[in-house]
Amino acid sequence: MTLETFAIASGVVAVLALSTQKPAPTQLLHVRNSFGFAVNAPPSVVAPLFGAHRERAWAEGWDPQFLYPQPPEDKAGVVFTVKRGQHTSTWITSVFEPEEGHIQHVYFIPDAMVTLIDIRLVPSGASGTRVEVTYERTALSLELNDHVQEQGGSDSRSASHWQAAIEDCLKKEGKLH
Repeated sequence: MTLETFAIASGVVAVLALSTQKPAPTQLLHVRNSFGFAVNAPPSVVAPLFGAHRERAWAEGWDPQFLYPQPPEDKAGVVFTVKRGQHTSTWITSVFEPEEGHIQHVYFIPDAMVTLIDIRLVPSGASGTRVEVTYERTALSLELNDHVQEQGGSDSRSASHWQAAIEDCLKKEGKLH
């Protein structure tokens, strides 16, 4: 094989290798996933459990560090941090209207992701509650698009875990019908 033939063959192999690689993403990924579940307790009992402070009662490992207010209280405008592994996220409760069945949190992990969690509760049956949760996640760097996609998939499979944890909490408190 001549040097010229080798160079041409090598170039063809390089072009074929490049064409079989997954193309690099060109825009930041945004995913939206929802799930729902029912709880056998009225909205007035269930809704407060979605405030950062009261969530400690049912979400294992949930330990928000309140920056505002002090002492901790669930209300709109609450600011807190959550440490998971090497990352610390900063959260704000943007909507806290348990009497209206609406709670919303937004959190930010620097250089990684922004997440909005919107929770809606409506009466169901004589004394139950239907809970609808929507997660919207946006990557803050192209390298994290796959992670955001994985998180979105995980979000959509959370219904049974949340339902069981909340019902267990309400059972312990004697508030489950």
